[in-house]
Amino acid sequence: MHFCMTGQYTPKALNAILENPKTNRYEAAKKLIEAAGGTLVSMYSTAADGPGVLVIFDVPDPSAAPAISGTVVASGAIHNAHLTRLWTQDEITQVRLKAVQLRGAYKPPGG
Repeated sequence: MHFCMTGQYTPKALNAILENPKTNRYEAAKKLIEAAGGTLVSMYSTAADGPGVLVIFDVPDPSAAPAISGTVVASGAIHNAHLTRLWTQDEITQVRLKAVQLRGAYKPPGG
């Protein structure tokens, strides 16, 4: 299952990065995600809401995703974290097929 985690670096983390501007946060993220049984798909830096990060990763166990984001937040590296489940096109096709099956089982308000 694919997930996207975003967040802004904390002032403490930014100071540590500025002290060592060649630090490799990609390798740190990759190590954590792989320890959870997953794969780091991609990682980007962001600037819209302050210096931050956007990480896309794949994990076989859905409980691993909040464990990963919780570990990073608890470390003090980022704040304002958001975790979003992403759906591949094959997965969303299965969701749509299930919705078609369920359509007749639901009555909307006033219906």
